[in-house]
Formats: sequence, C-alpha cells, structure tokens
Amino acid sequence: QQLSKRQSALDRKANELKTQQEEQMEEMQRIAQMTMEEARGTVLETAEKEARNDMARIIRQVEAEAREEAERRAREIISMVVQRLASEHVSEISVSVVTLPNDEMKGRIIGRNGRNIRSFEIATGVDVVVDDTPEAVTISSFDPVRREVAKRTMAKLVADGRIHPARIEKLVSDTQAEVDEMIREEGESAAYITGVHGLHPEVIKLLGQLKFRTSYGQNQHAHAIETAHLAGMIAAELGANVDVAKAGGLLHDIGKAIDHEIEGTHAIIGSDFIRRYGVSDDIVNCVAAHHHEVEPTCVEAYIVEAADAISGARPGARRESLENYVKRVKMLEEIANGFEGVEQSYALQAGREVRILVRPDEIDDLGALELAKNVAKQIEDSMQYPGQIKVHVIRETRAIDYAK
Repeated sequence: QQLSKRQSALDRKANELKTQQEEQMEEMQRIAQMTMEEARGTVLETAEKEARNDMARIIRQVEAEAREEAERRAREIISMVVQRLASEHVSEISVSVVTLPNDEMKGRIIGRNGRNIRSFEIATGVDVVVDDTPEAVTISSFDPVRREVAKRTMAKLVADGRIHPARIEKLVSDTQAEVDEMIREEGESAAYITGVHGLHPEVIKLLGQLKFRTSYGQNQHAHAIETAHLAGMIAAELGANVDVAKAGGLLHDIGKAIDHEIEGTHAIIGSDFIRRYGVSDDIVNCVAAHHHEVEPTCVEAYIVEAADAISGARPGARRESLENYVKRVKMLEEIANGFEGVEQSYALQAGREVRILVRPDEIDDLGALELAKNVAKQIEDSMQYPGQIKVHVIRETRAIDYAK
C-alpha cells in the first residue's frame, strides 16, 4: 500500500515536471521566433515599467520634501518680516463730532430759519446732525475728505463766533485748500517712507486721500505703507523685484479713495486709474490681482496679496462694530448647524474660528474632513470678513463599560 502511494506521488511529480517543460518549450519557441527588434522592445518595456515605478516613488518623496521645506521657509520669512515691521494704527469712526463751548452755539449754527446750517451743508456736501447730545454737533458723510473739510470748517466757525452764509462759504474754500495741501503732503510722505519714486501727482493725491479712509477701523493710508514694507521684505527674501513689490503694496488699495464715486471693485478701479498715469504693467497687475479678480501675471502680485493679508489679519489691526461682530458670530454658527450630523457649533476667537462637534454615529473620520471643507466653502460664499476663519471639526467617540 505504501509503495502504491509513493508511486502515485512520483507520477504526479512527473506530470508537473512534464507540464513545466512544455511551458518552457513554448516560451523558448516564442522567444526564438522574435526578431532582434522585438526582443529589444520587450526588454525595454520591462525596464520602462520598473523605471516608472521607481520614478513615481522618487517624485512623491521629492514633492513631500519640497512641500515641507516650502512651508518651513514661508513661516520663517513671514515671522521675520512681521517682527521687523513695527507699526501703529489709529482707528477713525465714520462720523466726525465737533465739540461746542456751550449749547447756545447750536442755535447760532442753525441760524434764522435754518439758513446757516443749510448753507453749510450745501457748501460742504455733508449732513450736519444737531440733536440732544450736550455741547456737540455731528458731521456725517460718505466722502471722508468732505467730512474732514466740514469738521475743520465747523471748528473754525465755532472758534471765530461769526456764523453767516458768506463767512461759511469763505471758510469752506480756505479749508478745502488746506486739506488739499495736506492730502498732497500725506501722499508724498507715504511714497518717501516706502521708497517708491516717480509717481504722477494725481496718483500721489489719491494716495494721500487714503489718510481719510478706513476699512474695519484700519486706516488705509497706514495699511498701504505697512503692506509696502511687508511686500518689499518678502520680495527681498525670495529674490523678486523689490521695487515692483513695494509699489504694488503701496498702491494696492488706492481705488478705495474713489470707490464711492465710481462703480466697480476697488482693485479694478485702482488699477485702471494708475494705468492712465504711466505706472508699469507689473505694478498694475499687483493692484488688479490682489483679490483674485484678475489672474496674477508676476510673482510680485502674489507677494502683494500675501502682504495685504498679513497686514489685515494681524491681531488688533482691524476692528468691527459690536453689531457686525454679533451678526458674524451668529451667522457662523448658523452655517455650521445647517449641515447634517452636526450636534453643536461654537464661534471662537472673535469669529475667526468655528468649532463644530459632530455625532460620531452619523459622520465618520472621512466625513469630518469633508464637512470641514464644505463648511469653509459655504462661509467663503456667503460671508464677508477680514483675514481668514478656521473651521475645526471634532468627532469624539466614547466607549463605556463597567467591571462587575
């Protein structure tokens, strides 16, 4: 019986060997029938497949290393330029208040049948609010330059005491000339401080008008100077054109000085304006592209965009009214709560972060990543805000048991 078992095993081995021999013979016949070119092609194809695999692995490794190095270098550059730049911002409000020596002055400002206040409003183009506020009148206007002219004129009238239509018109004319001169000096000062030369007088004038413009409480004249310094330092670190980056940073928000007069976004208005006065195409592109309304065509445009974001997002650089703050915080939480699987959401860091707690039985780990992206996209599409908002999704699973 053992002999028969061994015999059958040997027969099985013999059959396997025979099959392998036949396969080898077929392969050898196939190879023997190949020409030199076909054989070379087969060898090259095999080598190419192996090389592709090795190359893909090396590329992935190099990309990962390059990404890590780029992030590290970017953090170094940004932290360095922020430390090198120390600036101070003074926040102005949208209305101006003129202090009066006593409440009797309100009657003189209004005049008989309101002729004085009417003459003042016509000459300056502002609204004068005389209310129950003790020893003060409020001047309101969308145009910050007009508001400054009106504020100075009113202060002069109160100090002088002679208030009548002819006197009002004379003082408005004199004050307008003073403010125009101050605007020119502020524009020249900004260009001198940042080292940007050769600007047309009309561009200088518009640059000076930014002194009277604010965005979220941040003075735009100071913001332009700060952005120019940041852009120049980043450009120097990256080996880009420092002069173009500085000029682009200084002029990037110049459209805000006239965006209340012309339809369109401040980036496009500003770029069209400076193009008319001979500013180079690269600088024009820096201004036009800093909010992605136009495609950047030079590296300096990306630098200006980064410098603008750094200046605007710096803690304390900008402030908002309580009403806008509460509205933004509520809207953040409403957006987050609108997605399925969200248990609770909290707006933190003055509305710069939203933390979302999800139900773990409804959303898995991949779903949490997708939720973060979707919430961020919805915030971008439906809200306006300075800087950036961090979306933080938390998925927590707890397992509880008792030892008895």
